[in-house]
Amino acid sequence: MSRYQEVKDLVDSLEADFTKFYENGNKAAGTRVRTGMQAIKNLAQEIRTEVTAIKNEAK
Repeated sequence: MSRYQEVKDLVDSLEADFTKFYENGNKAAGTRVRTGMQAIKNLAQEIRTEVTAIKNEAK
């Protein structure tokens, strides 16, 4: 479950940058949002791989 917490923490850490970008038009915050979203994507892929491996061990 620690991986789930990592995803939640990462999403929470981007909240301020989302606000700065969408409400204030801060382009630097947009770059941070894009970088953070890429990190979330990579983490999600790692979790998918891990879940598949665990699921296949059970067979």
